[in-house]
Amino acid sequence: MAQLRLALAQINPTVGDLRGNADLIRDRARRAVAEGAHLVAFPEMSLVGYPVEDLALRSTFVDASREALIQLAADLDKDGHGEVPVVVGYLDHAPHETAESDPARPLPQNCAAVLHRGEVVARYAKHHLPNYGVFDEYRIFAPGQDLTVVRVYGVDVAIAICEDLWQEGGPVALTRAAGAELLLVINGSPYEQDKDDTRLELVRRRAGQAGCALAYLNLVGGQDELVFDGDSVVVDTGGEVLARGPQFEESVVTVDLDLTSSTVDPEHTPAGVEHVNLGDDPVPTYAAEPATLVPRLEPVAEVWAALVLGLRDYVRKNGFRSVLLGMSGGIDSAVVATLAADALGGENVVGISNPSSYSSQHSKDDAAALAQALGADYRVIPIAPMVDAFQAGLSLTGVAEENLQARIRGVVWMGLSNQEGHLVLTNGNKSEVSVGYSTIYGDSVGGFAPIKDVPKTLVWQLARWRNEEAVRRGEKPPIPESSITKAPSAELSPGQVDQDSLPPYELLDPLLDLYVEEARGRDELITAGFDEEVVDRVVALVDRAEWKRRQGAPGPKISPMAFGRDRRLPITSRWREQDARSATAGGDDAAAATTMERSDPAAEELRQKTQRSDPAAKEP
Repeated sequence: MAQLRLALAQINPTVGDLRGNADLIRDRARRAVAEGAHLVAFPEMSLVGYPVEDLALRSTFVDASREALIQLAADLDKDGHGEVPVVVGYLDHAPHETAESDPARPLPQNCAAVLHRGEVVARYAKHHLPNYGVFDEYRIFAPGQDLTVVRVYGVDVAIAICEDLWQEGGPVALTRAAGAELLLVINGSPYEQDKDDTRLELVRRRAGQAGCALAYLNLVGGQDELVFDGDSVVVDTGGEVLARGPQFEESVVTVDLDLTSSTVDPEHTPAGVEHVNLGDDPVPTYAAEPATLVPRLEPVAEVWAALVLGLRDYVRKNGFRSVLLGMSGGIDSAVVATLAADALGGENVVGISNPSSYSSQHSKDDAAALAQALGADYRVIPIAPMVDAFQAGLSLTGVAEENLQARIRGVVWMGLSNQEGHLVLTNGNKSEVSVGYSTIYGDSVGGFAPIKDVPKTLVWQLARWRNEEAVRRGEKPPIPESSITKAPSAELSPGQVDQDSLPPYELLDPLLDLYVEEARGRDELITAGFDEEVVDRVVALVDRAEWKRRQGAPGPKISPMAFGRDRRLPITSRWREQDARSATAGGDDAAAATTMERSDPAAEELRQKTQRSDPAAKEP
C-alpha cells in the first residue's frame, strides 16, 4: 500500500483577477503544505476565474493566463513549496495540431496544469465541452484529446475536468485502462437545489467505473448569476465517502488515502494517455489524520446560504460596499433585506420607505421594525407630493396611475444610489418575474435581484426558516410575523391584494414550475389537473412578459431553469401555447385560436392588472 495526503483547496477566485487569484492559490498552497499535503489541487479555471465566457476568445487574456501560470510555478517554488505537486485550473491556447483549432485564430482550451519544482510539468485539456443550460463551452473552447496521468510518490493520479466526469466513457474509461489509483477531477459546477445528491451519486458510480478512488473538487463563490457551492468530496473505489468539504465556504479539505502503489510501466501506457513521472518512491509511513467530513445543510438552509453568497460576491466583486432597497413591510422586501444584512452586515443596508396615500399603517410599522432588527439605515421619503406634481401635468388614471407611483419610487432609489454609491436591489421573486407582475422602470429597477429565481412559496419558507434560525441562535427573529402572514399586496389602490390579479401562489407556483422549468405544453398542464382558463391566462402572461425579463437585473441561480442564459426565448414572437392545439388543423382553426387569445377581455384585464408593481417594493 502507498499513503498519500491529498489537499483539495475549494477557493473563491474572481474572474479576470489573475494576480489576486494567484496570491490566493499561493496562500492556500502554503496552508496545505503546512498540514503535510503531498499533492494539492485547485478548482477548474481557478487562476483566471470561472466562467470567463468570451474573454477566452481574447488572445491577450489567454496569453496573460499562460504567463500567470508560469509565474505561479516559480513563486510556489520560491515560497518553499516546489517539491509538492500543485494542480491548477487555467486557460491556455490549443496546440496548433488540434483539429478544431484554426491556425489563423487558435482556439483556447480549458486546462489543468501540474506545477512542480518551479516548472509546468504536465498539462491536461478538458475533453467534453458542455453546451446546455448556462454553458457555451463548445462554442468557445477546443476539446482535449489525451488523458494526463501523473505519478506522485509512486501513485498514479489521473486528471479530468468537470464535464469529463458527467459523460460516459472518455477520461473515466481511460483512467481504468491506464491503471491509475486516483482520479482527480477539478470542477466549476454551479449550485442548483438538490444537486449535491446528484453529484455524490455520480462520483460513486464513476469511481467504480474508473476502478480507483475519486476526488471531486469544486469552486466556491458567486459569479454574476452563478453560485458555486464547494461541496468537494472524496470516495474510495466502492463509493464510500472518505472526506467532504463545506458548502458555500472556502476550505482546504485534507484526506489521507491508502492506495496501491502503481505497477504501470510509464513507457508502455495505453493509446491516448500521457504519463508524467514525478517520483516512484512512496511516502514514508505516517499516522493518518481524521479527514474533513462536514454535514450537509438542510434544503432551505442551503438555498439561504446560496443566496447570501451570490449577493455578497456580486456586491463586493463589483466594487460596492453597501446596498439600497425599497422596504415595504411585505414579505419579499423583508427577505431581501435580511439576506443583504446576512451578506454584508446590517450597517451596510439602506432601506427606503416610500409611503403613498394607499400605504397601510401596518406595512409602515413592519418595515420600520425590520430595519431596526437588522440595524439598517432606514429612511422614510413620502412620495405623495411627487405623485401629485406628476399628476398635475399628466392626469394619468387606472394602471398608468398605479405604475406612476412605482416609477417615482424607482427614481428615488436610483437617485440615492447615484448620490451615495449604493447598489440598488430589486425585490421581485420568480413567480412575479414569470408573469410580469412588476412595473418596468419602477420596482424592477436595480443592479441585482437576490430572489429572482425564488418562487413566492419558497420566499415564505425562507422567511420562516430565517426566523427559526435566529431563535436557535438565541437571537430575536428579524422578520415581523405579520410580514409573513398577511396577504401580499402592492397597495397601489384601495384594498388591493395580489390575488385580485393572480391565482393563489400555492396554485400558481406548481403551474409555473411545469411550464417554465419543465417546458410542459398547454394540454399537458390541463392533463396535470390545472383549470383550462387558469392555464390559458397564466401561460399568456408568462409569454408576454419576456420583454420585461430581458431588461431585468441578474440574480443568483438556484434552480435548473433560471431566467437568463438557461431559458432563451424570443421577445418578438406570435406563437402562443393555445395555438398548439389547432395548429395541425390548419388555416381557419389556427387563425381563430390566435384571434380568440388576443381579444379575450378577461385575459386583457388580467394582463393590465399584472403590469402593476412588485408587492414587496410597493408597500412602503
